[in-house]
Amino acid sequence: MNLETTTTAKGQIVIPAPLRRKYGIREGTRIRIVDEGDKIVLKPLTPEYVRKLRGMLKGGGGLKVLREERKRDRDL
Repeated sequence: MNLETTTTAKGQIVIPAPLRRKYGIREGTRIRIVDEGDKIVLKPLTPEYVRKLRGMLKGGGGLKVLREERKRDRDL
């Protein structure tokens, strides 16, 4: 699905309705913005997304992942 949007004078964008429905984005949904060098990735932090992450942090690697995420956030 290829959709386009336009930024406002304040730098805001509108996420098209089909994508909001697909990813469960509602008013107040937090969005993580990731700069991957040649592209910007938006990751909605919905309850469904958080539930998917639960199993990823088992086995002691969770603290390392958390530290890397926090370092990445500080570098922005």
